[in-house]
Amino acid sequence: MTYVVIARYRTKEGAEDTVLPLLDTMAAASRREPGNLAYRVHQGTEDPRAVVLYEEYASEADFTAHCATEHFRQIVLGKVVPLLESRDVLRCAPRAEVGA
Repeated sequence: MTYVVIARYRTKEGAEDTVLPLLDTMAAASRREPGNLAYRVHQGTEDPRAVVLYEEYASEADFTAHCATEHFRQIVLGKVVPLLESRDVLRCAPRAEVGA
């Protein structure tokens, strides 16, 4: 069972051109972490200030370790968050399959 995180960001006016390259750097570093299965950055097609991150980890512990990395603290907390109007993080675990 994997652990999925969906982060929804809305950048401050005009900040998307700064935020997106930072998130690209973050994605590359995160993909090298043990337990990281996917890290994808998406930008809204109708609203370019809308950014969605799809992150997948082997376990919740792997996500917790991700949040403790130097690149997370420096890039996300130190540089990206100050450029956001809003930030929402949804943590998900898959439901058990139900037989018919």
